[in-house]
Amino acid sequence: MSQEQVTVAEEEYLQTIFWLMEAGLPITGANIARAMQLSPPTVHEMIKRLERDGYVTRGADKILHLTEDGRVEAEQITRRHRMIERFLTDVLGIPWDEVHEEAERLEHAMSPVLEERMRAAIGDAKTCPHGHPIDGVRTEGAPLADVDVDAHVKVLRFENEAEELLHYLKQIGFEPGLEGRVASSGPESIVVRADDGDHEISRTVAETVTVEADPAPPPRATLPDQLVISSDRYGR
Repeated sequence: MSQEQVTVAEEEYLQTIFWLMEAGLPITGANIARAMQLSPPTVHEMIKRLERDGYVTRGADKILHLTEDGRVEAEQITRRHRMIERFLTDVLGIPWDEVHEEAERLEHAMSPVLEERMRAAIGDAKTCPHGHPIDGVRTEGAPLADVDVDAHVKVLRFENEAEELLHYLKQIGFEPGLEGRVASSGPESIVVRADDGDHEISRTVAETVTVEADPAPPPRATLPDQLVISSDRYGR
């Protein structure tokens, strides 16, 4: 199936599936429904369409797998979204906490010529403004909520790009690249002490912030329910 035949809805689902793959999470209807904040029946119907159109296959264990065509489409729409976010921030000067929704609107209607020009405009940028790789594999990390006191951390990315959440993160001084030490970690909030002062973040939001940590906490196996903190779907 050619790119021109991919529907906007299919692109949205493929983008979500790619995000689940990046996060190392099982690609199940339940995880897709939770990630997109949609009802299971709605997701089930779209999965059947994706299977019919040759983008996914489903195993006996109900786990979905992208076909070769599905992965190409998923990577392309995800790359385009992140590139647009970087362009809007770096070239047009739009604050990084305001570009996710705009990129959602633009990503489905971009011509190859415009995509090529936009890629040239952002130069050698490797990630979107929220820390996700435009091309290539993302750096492994851990949720800030799992990191012990006194560990050194560097913010890698924000896993949830709901706009109100990004506004909050910017307001408290969190952004990809921020480095500091975990000064305190309580049931309600975590404080990261950086060169420019203390940054206090709620523990719930800290679940969505991926960091490099030294020492690193043990890996987490499942997607925490706490990530559902917005009326919006998960960001990618």
